[in-house]
Amino acid sequence: MLGPEFEIIPWNVKDDAGLARVEAAITYGHPLLDGPLMDRMPKLKMISNHGVGVDHIDVAAAVARKIPVGNTPGCLDNSTADMTMALLLAAARNVVTGDRFAHSAEFTHYDPAFMIGQEVTGSVLGIIGLGRIGRQVAKRARAFDMRIMYFNRNRDAASEQTLGVEYMPFETVLSKSDFVTLNCPLTPETRGLMSHAQFDLMKPTGILINMARGPVVDPEALYAALSGGRIACAATDVTDPEPLPRDHKLLSLPNLIITPHLGSASNRTRHRMLEMTVANLRAGLRGEPLFWQVFKN
Repeated sequence: MLGPEFEIIPWNVKDDAGLARVEAAITYGHPLLDGPLMDRMPKLKMISNHGVGVDHIDVAAAVARKIPVGNTPGCLDNSTADMTMALLLAAARNVVTGDRFAHSAEFTHYDPAFMIGQEVTGSVLGIIGLGRIGRQVAKRARAFDMRIMYFNRNRDAASEQTLGVEYMPFETVLSKSDFVTLNCPLTPETRGLMSHAQFDLMKPTGILINMARGPVVDPEALYAALSGGRIACAATDVTDPEPLPRDHKLLSLPNLIITPHLGSASNRTRHRMLEMTVANLRAGLRGEPLFWQVFKN
């Protein structure tokens, strides 16, 4: 897709000679790109991120160096909302546990009293972060006749009218919801948003879905909440760190579903992300405004 006019240099932060030649950087898979690394790329004209979240890029440092940063907003809202609901349903109805059991030698007869899950239809959903993805989650939840509460940095009166969602304080959303989905960006304010005190507010039957970023949830608090029965279950598409060390204690929990960052991993979405990444790259190298540019507030 880039074409023969581009020379592609593999990402290697130890290769000073290679970095000195870089005119544009594509960040794919969340490599850390901070100010000191930018300074080792004196010819750098722009950064094109393959994805929406840019918490791995020091955008302020890029702005200070007059290096535009592009991302791919909008194109992955539906696929990430789909994955949010997929994890919610899987956690509620024992899909992963049931699959493992059905594959095992122990499954020799059907027992109607086994693996009773939680009803999704008519339950209360709390959405933390009613942005583009959060609104798409709400649209899907309406099909399950869920009561939908949300907490957001700014109240969204338009979505309250069109989607029937109810704005509530953060603590109320946690305490009243049967399911809590995290669909917020990673910022200094949301880092560690879910820790011990927040898990204590949730229902003991509550289920947490994390489709945000791993550091939004304190991993020690998550382990304590799940192993101690303070919440029933959790499902997360992201972890901190990512991936977890193979001996991490979270991996031992039977009531935790982990997927390997599949939020935007659908065929149409990934293709569109690639198109937007390359379009930003070409515009930046021509010295033109990026089609989708990140600005530091």
